[in-house]
This record gives sequence, C-alpha cells and structure tokens, in this order.
Amino acid sequence: MEIELKYNIPTDKIAEEIWNNKLFSQLEERNSREELCLDAKYFDTENCDLAKEEIAYRIRKEGGKWVATLKWKGHSEGALHTREEINVPVENDDSKPEVFSESEIGRQVVEILGDRKLTCVLEMKFTRKRLRLDTGDGLFELSIDQGDILTQYGNEPISEVEIELFSGEADKLVSLGEKLSKKYSLETEERSKYARGIKLIKDNR
Repeated sequence: MEIELKYNIPTDKIAEEIWNNKLFSQLEERNSREELCLDAKYFDTENCDLAKEEIAYRIRKEGGKWVATLKWKGHSEGALHTREEINVPVENDDSKPEVFSESEIGRQVVEILGDRKLTCVLEMKFTRKRLRLDTGDGLFELSIDQGDILTQYGNEPISEVEIELFSGEADKLVSLGEKLSKKYSLETEERSKYARGIKLIKDNR
C-alpha cells in the first residue's frame, strides 16, 4: 500500500527552499539525494473503462528503467493519500496488462478490458528531486515534482511536494507534513496527478 502526503508548491523559489531546508539536510540518509527525469504514460480504453473502476495503469521510465504500475482503491483525506499499488519491471512502454496476471487485480484488469484496445490517454513529464528522511521513528521519501500533465485536450502544470511513508506510523507522516505545510504555507492537494489528468479529459471532451 502507498501512503503519502501531497501539497501544491506555489512558486519555484519555494520549491528550491524546501529542497535546501536545513531540517531535511539533518535528517536525510546519506547519498539518498537525487534528481530524475520521469516520463509516465497512462493507458486506458477509449471510454476510460479502467478509470471508471478507479484503476490506473501506468508505465513510467525511471532513469533508464521501465516500470509498469497498477494503482487502485485510492482514497484521500486532505493531503493524505492511500491506495493499493503493484509495480512490475518491464522492457519498454508497450501496454501489456498481462504482466500483472499473477495478481488478483491484474486478472480483474484483463477481465474489465476484454478485447478492447488500450491507448495512452495521458502522459506526464516531470523532474523529480527526492531524498530519504530518517526521523528515528519513521523512514520517509520527500519528492519535489515539477513538469506537466499532457493530454490531447490540454495540459496542466505539475508543481508539488510529496512525502511518502516507507516505514513507521502514519501519524508521524502527518506530523512531518504539518511542519512542512505550516512553514511554507502550502495548500493540500486532494487529487492525484492521474485524477487531475482524467478530469481534464472529461471536462474537455
């Protein structure tokens, strides 16, 4: 299960200040700080049959590797997002949902799709700066994402900070997020990037 907080970053200046925050530099794991260019493609049918079932099918290039992902049972409360997730390494960005066939959700996806054709309904290209934080009672990953959500119906900018729980209790994650949002007056983001992209498609069809 993926558990994370999401906040909107209002300016590039604040993004840079968060990245250079002294508190984080004191807590970060050595050699965990890195910057990646991510290219994520989301696949669905022409009628968005997976989205109707609240299932996201993504293939993302992370550095030089491709990873296929299914996300489902998403729930958000303020900045806090929880959802089930499966990741499978793949060779390229060809949509092949059968790579998830050993899981129950993978078999469900194959059943939902039937013989309907998959297409890339939206794409995200963004830069991710990330580091791991060890507070002593929890392990977290902080990411700053900046780029764009791209669809044939229009685009939306990405400028947000995420804090993902790797180990520990969720209340420690919330506490860390509250400190961050208070210091920089950040607004919570209740929608995932994918949900924002699907809404853009639905609103402009």
